Amino acid sequence: MDSSDLNEGEVAENENDDVIKEEDETEREEGEDLTEDAEALKAELAKIVVHPPSYEPSPMEEFDQAEFSPSYKDNLPKENLVLQYAENFRRQMVQLYRDRKPLSLNPVNECGVEKFVCTTIRPTLLEFKELYNWDGAAEFVADYLNIEPLKPEYELPKRLISPATVLRRQKGNCFEYSTLLCSLLIGAGYDAYVISGYATKETCLADESRDICPLLKKKEEVKEEAKKREMKKYNVKPPRDLRSKFELKQEAKRDAEKQAEKEKLRKEEEERIAEMEKPPPDPYYGLRVHAWVLVLSGKREVPENFFIEPFTGLSHPMDSCNYLGIESAWNNVNYWVNMQDCSEGVKGLSFDLGDPTVWEYMFPNNDKPLLKVPDAEDDLNDMDDDERTATSGRTRENTRTSMAMDDEEHEVEKYLDMPPSWVDALKLSLRDFQMRCPHGKKTKVYKRAKLEKFAHYLMKDGLISRLSVYEDRELTDLIKVHEYYAHRLDKLTQRLTNHRTGQVCENFDPGRPRCLKEHQFKSSAPGPENERVMLFYHVARVDGLVKREETPSEMTEEYDNRDDFLYYKYVEFGKRAKKFGPQETSSANKGRPINKMIQKFHRNRSKPANEDIAELIFHIAEDKIQLSYHTEDLRIAASTREFLKPPNWDEKGAVLTFSSEMHQTFQVDPTLPMNKQVELYETLMELLKAEEKCRNEVRDSQNEVRNILDDRTKEEAASELDISVYDTERNEKAKKHRRELERQQLEEKMRKQEMDIDYLAPFLAKIGSPEKLSKQQAFSLKEECLADLKQRLIDKANLIQARFEKESQELEKKQAWYQQNQVSMGKEDEEEYLTYCKEAIFRIHILDLRLTRHKEQAPHKYMQLEQKLRNDDRLSEFF
Repeated sequence: MDSSDLNEGEVAENENDDVIKEEDETEREEGEDLTEDAEALKAELAKIVVHPPSYEPSPMEEFDQAEFSPSYKDNLPKENLVLQYAENFRRQMVQLYRDRKPLSLNPVNECGVEKFVCTTIRPTLLEFKELYNWDGAAEFVADYLNIEPLKPEYELPKRLISPATVLRRQKGNCFEYSTLLCSLLIGAGYDAYVISGYATKETCLADESRDICPLLKKKEEVKEEAKKREMKKYNVKPPRDLRSKFELKQEAKRDAEKQAEKEKLRKEEEERIAEMEKPPPDPYYGLRVHAWVLVLSGKREVPENFFIEPFTGLSHPMDSCNYLGIESAWNNVNYWVNMQDCSEGVKGLSFDLGDPTVWEYMFPNNDKPLLKVPDAEDDLNDMDDDERTATSGRTRENTRTSMAMDDEEHEVEKYLDMPPSWVDALKLSLRDFQMRCPHGKKTKVYKRAKLEKFAHYLMKDGLISRLSVYEDRELTDLIKVHEYYAHRLDKLTQRLTNHRTGQVCENFDPGRPRCLKEHQFKSSAPGPENERVMLFYHVARVDGLVKREETPSEMTEEYDNRDDFLYYKYVEFGKRAKKFGPQETSSANKGRPINKMIQKFHRNRSKPANEDIAELIFHIAEDKIQLSYHTEDLRIAASTREFLKPPNWDEKGAVLTFSSEMHQTFQVDPTLPMNKQVELYETLMELLKAEEKCRNEVRDSQNEVRNILDDRTKEEAASELDISVYDTERNEKAKKHRRELERQQLEEKMRKQEMDIDYLAPFLAKIGSPEKLSKQQAFSLKEECLADLKQRLIDKANLIQARFEKESQELEKKQAWYQQNQVSMGKEDEEEYLTYCKEAIFRIHILDLRLTRHKEQAPHKYMQLEQKLRNDDRLSEFF
């Protein structure tokens, strides 16, 4: 018995003595008479009743041990040695630190066998690229598993299921979550650890009802510093500020007071809301056991340490208030015990696992760098020559001694390294990975929001997640719904519906026929000629259209990177004329009447500024066209022109008249020559053509809007999904092709079976197909069957011979005909004769070979049939 056992026995005896003394004192006090004050005190104390927490342990799930490999049921000698080493480590910790809670070292697995927690981690890198980064792996674990809270919540779990089984059953507690996530992170190259400690009630129960949904958190925008204006040598001085400085100061003071008052009211309102939303006090605060994951910086270019909450898949800073203390940490190499004070939670804790003053490690082969010891050379520099020589000799001697001791230690410590993991390889099929959630669905409740997740291809419309935002905490007053889609044939990825304003915003991936990127409209008026905004992938469009904004009376279009330098188009529509009587179908499709059209152009450097049009306005209702040219670099104003249309401009084939009253101009540079009447007339003709072209483009834009809306209506009704050709389980075309191949194989198999027919069947049918044959019948069947085969072989030989003789006779006739007509034959007839002779000789040769081969094979076929008849079960007893 060692010292620890003795100490434990002494402690137990002392505790028993104290209990006996207390019982004696209680009996002695009961024997005495109590005064009135003592009786009153006793009655007052009797009112204080303590109810200990009731806990009924739920039965543990039982597993079929036949499903597991031998490593789950037994321990290797090395594993038993590590368990003994861990037990010794635990006893030392209990002896030295009696106030500490027990450590999670060797819980049992699903087969009831004790396993060291470090060997339960199985580093694995699965084949899915989403699991290569920590955020994707954490989100997958949080979505794929269902939570099993610890019972009781203040005790460590007595059983730790392997990550392979957790993946299969899709549920687990916080320790099983963390072990699986740590296995995936270490396999992906991260420096990850499982942390055992204490957390808040909301964290332990994955209660996110007081947290803002991660999808609603705005990304921190990096504010760019305003560039200081460069001071040039010669600058125009700004005008003097003639306002009173006192009044400006008083005004700034009043604004500051108003701003401070607003800020004070805002803080008071936030404090009031925070107090209302504050969770009720937790009786087990600081005692709830929890496990999470720690990722240290260094590997995979991780810049700083951070925690990962396995239940939510979110990262937390190292000073997070969700975690209240840390007992231990481990990975697949070693086990560390925290020796730091956690009275303030995890704030200020050091995670230098190589520092034995703050982290006590179990195995001597700590892979973390230890504290750096000052080099002896630094001390030698401050010594004299004699002292330096003597010290160097002692140092070399000590080095040799330490090296010898290290060799001895290595011989001892080589048995104390970590054994390999006993867990089976982690496997996950593509279908299970795509399901993501148990049964393909999962719902999370946040602060005034609800997030629903669906597996890919589970919903017919391709919905993979739906975020609903509410006004109240009871989730009754709906504000907006944000839906995310995947694998849609129409490339729809997101849809945001605002139930307050009725506004709908749809986003699309590239690949649509008309390159639509975003579509905003009102759900109450989804048809054409209503308020809407359309954004396009302008790089994929020929016309470079970026944005189209439409209202019942206006339409605006923006362009980019066009050859004609057009970047803006504005159209103003008028009201349709009301007609009484039946409405014509053709007039309904003509579109709204156009009152005005505006086009704006970028600067074309290949033209002079006074000839490069900047803005072109078509006043359709007023029969007027206005032009504005670009401003020259040295000018502050631009040249303009205005044309009035001729009265008969809209008549086809009419001769248009032009006069000076139909044109007005403003020319910035008076030195330039004025345009001639002919030039102005040609300009007017070009403008009329441009107006007609612009009008046609507007009608095309209206038709495009109608076509897009019609396509969206059909797409929403169909909701077809794009399934890869490699996905044979979901692709109906691939399934159909596979079934067709299987059907063809089955037909081929049946055809081969039909070919292997019974050669005795027709002869048995002649005698009535008796169940048992007599000797005479057997001999008769044999002779008839052989005679039939012999006759068929002879008939086949005669048939080949007849065809041979026929081909020979036809060839002889052709040769005789050639001899008679050789003189009068042309070149084409002669070539035709030679071709026929070659083909006839080839056929005769083939028939000769077939007849020769048939003569050789016929006796063998006859002998084979005779042997089959002798071996036939129905005739073998008679031969």
